Amino acid sequence: MDGHGHYSETERLLAMCTDRGGNPPADPEDAASLTSYFRAAQVHATLAPAAATIDPVLTYRWVDVVAS
Repeated sequence: MDGHGHYSETERLLAMCTDRGGNPPADPEDAASLTSYFRAAQVHATLAPAAATIDPVLTYRWVDVVAS
């Protein structure tokens, strides 16, 4: 997976953890059930810059996506 793929997966996982307004669940039990999604999103967010720097062409493409 390249940097863009990791970045997209981060956004997808975080979207699963929030409502349409971007707010987390109000019920603590609901929030606790989403812990695995938050952890997976954190891993992908950490890997995105590393994967993007492996190949300079991918780096420029990823930077363009993040900047937009």
